[in-house]
Amino acid sequence: MRFLMLMLCLLGTAGLFAQEEEKRAVQETIETFFEGFHKQDSILIKKVVSEEIVLQSIGKGPSGESVVRTEAFGKFIKSIVSIPETTKFQEVLKSFEIQIDGPMANAWTPYEFRLNDAFHHCGVNSFQLVKHGEEWKIVYLIDTRRKKGCEEG
Repeated sequence: MRFLMLMLCLLGTAGLFAQEEEKRAVQETIETFFEGFHKQDSILIKKVVSEEIVLQSIGKGPSGESVVRTEAFGKFIKSIVSIPETTKFQEVLKSFEIQIDGPMANAWTPYEFRLNDAFHHCGVNSFQLVKHGEEWKIVYLIDTRRKKGCEEG
């Protein structure tokens, strides 16, 4: 009986360890995306995204209503690599909440965006990832953007 209990505990621990390993791999995929973003390295960004990636942002329309904007990935890449060297930009991720079910993962990452070392806006990124073979790929990214209701500093 004790042996059976020990085996069940070990199997449970192994499952938790495997889940934590997958969460780390998802987080590393997102961190690689932002490494490429900050370095303006389109090749590094493309390494961790699916060819069919969808990029969307939620903002406010002229009368204050929520508006979802979709951006073509090619346009996104072009805008990132064309930022002048004199412009300093940084998206600081505040935390990661990652959920995984088999080959699908979701990551919720609150952030603060800084432009030339000054607060610009904040929001939350929601990443959807799919595991292709041994690699996690970002297939969908939607974010919010706001100037108020942020913890500055």
